[in-house]
Amino acid sequence: MVAVETAVADAGRDFIRDIIQDDLDARRYTEVVTRFPPEPNGYLHIGHAKSIGVNFGVAQEFSGRCHLRFDDTNPTKEEQEYIDAIKRDVRWLGYDWGEHLHHASDYFEQLYEWAEHLVRSGNAYVDDQSPAEMRAARGTLTEPGRNSPYRDRSVGENLDLLRRMRAGEFPNGARVLRAKIDMASGNINLRDPVLYRILHAAHPRTGKAWCIYPSYDFAHGQSDAIEGVTHSLCTLEFEDHRPLYDWLLEHLPVPSRPRQYEFARLNLTYTVLSKRALTEFVRQGHVTGWNDPRMPTLAGLRRRGVPPEAIREFVRRIGVAKANSTVDVGMFEHAVRDTLNRTAERRMAVLRPLKVVIENYPQTSEEIDAVNNPEDAVAGTRKVAFGRELFIERDDFMESPPKKFYRLSPGREVRLRYAYLVTCREAVRNAAGEVIELRCTYDPASRGGSAPDGRKVQATLHWVSAKDALSAEVRLYHPLFTRPDPGANGDVFADLNPNSLEVLADCRLEPALAAAVPGKPVQFERQGYFCLDSTATPDRLVFNRTVGLRDSWAKVQAGGAPSG
Repeated sequence: MVAVETAVADAGRDFIRDIIQDDLDARRYTEVVTRFPPEPNGYLHIGHAKSIGVNFGVAQEFSGRCHLRFDDTNPTKEEQEYIDAIKRDVRWLGYDWGEHLHHASDYFEQLYEWAEHLVRSGNAYVDDQSPAEMRAARGTLTEPGRNSPYRDRSVGENLDLLRRMRAGEFPNGARVLRAKIDMASGNINLRDPVLYRILHAAHPRTGKAWCIYPSYDFAHGQSDAIEGVTHSLCTLEFEDHRPLYDWLLEHLPVPSRPRQYEFARLNLTYTVLSKRALTEFVRQGHVTGWNDPRMPTLAGLRRRGVPPEAIREFVRRIGVAKANSTVDVGMFEHAVRDTLNRTAERRMAVLRPLKVVIENYPQTSEEIDAVNNPEDAVAGTRKVAFGRELFIERDDFMESPPKKFYRLSPGREVRLRYAYLVTCREAVRNAAGEVIELRCTYDPASRGGSAPDGRKVQATLHWVSAKDALSAEVRLYHPLFTRPDPGANGDVFADLNPNSLEVLADCRLEPALAAAVPGKPVQFERQGYFCLDSTATPDRLVFNRTVGLRDSWAKVQAGGAPSG
């Protein structure tokens, strides 16, 4: 079982902000400049939201700026679709890069010039070994690597070969440019890392201008230096790369000297945040796409109805730490629920309808006032039609109820929200013996839901007028994985939940929900928070459940799986 972090961090101060404050106090920098540098090879997920919040957040707090830079150094995996999606997601989260939208490809010419500089200074060489030979010679954590037989080529020969690589004379994989550092270093990243590879592939921005491309490690720090980044804030997996980041900056005539600092990445229970795995989920059809509401991508969360302010609040609550931990996904849902409780308007919807006929109610109908949001008096009220025939939730009726079942059953009285007290008199069955309709009576003196004689009623049910109800499909999303640490046994696909999507096809909604729009969640009273799906049309209403009203994760602590 994974160790789960449940405490809320002190988000006011952290070691990153302390470092920045110290730098400003010591006048090492006059302006704070950070950057968010995604690779455009997939969609952003909630883990990226933490990095976005840290980089943009500290820049805002210290009156600096944050750049959005695409580290687009691998054209075989990068697409314009991903670039557009990343920009859309960062804006949706509420951040703005202003004039500072950059690409590593903007600097390809400068990076190449610096590659030649390393060759001329004797700090880089062209290697003819195959990838397999380089891997075999790299060594292990306990054994040093072996020098390449091509390591001592002359400067002139290396420059000639590098220029011919750029000119396209050699096929993919024939040669690479490597830094000449130390094959016996205890840090494997310093064992003559690859700086350039031959790759005859068109780039989304530079087309066919290049057939050699820089490695991420070579492009990253130098791009930071070109842009004047002061604090290069990365997640902990880049900690072992920092010596290489520093080595390159020290051996090149860069215009500025950024510093790299690492913080813990976000890990969530019941969630996979590996872009490689998410890509496979999409490719293999386990989900409907990058914006499937079951996905932890920002596009999926947006489609599901998660508000950006809830994500920002979640990131603030978990804070910034130096050690990796796993956060209970219930903390995320709590932040979502807190936000929606304040902002979402209330509506009534019956997901599994059971018809109710109030036999002593007249054939006419009336309008009843319903509160839009009890947390926001400004939201006011709306009119809801009430008539002789209604729908209630099937789960709100039991013919032979156990103790502590306070909802509807024969002879029992309940309150219909905002309306009247009703009593069940008879359950009507079909030929198969299933209850298909309830015959009830109401108390005309109980309008508004209160008994004139003060008698107590223990249950309040939501309902929808049968005559006016809208028909809709409602999708209930459950965790995409069956265990809190998916993939811990070596196969993340084996942990996929085959019941992660539950579709209810004949739900009944109050008419006001015809005005719902994607991206604006509403609370279905007693059910949870829901959002109109982006694929819905006026003739085909589809709602996605964003989150339930209560913390369904409590049972996880007792060893059970969450229900959604």
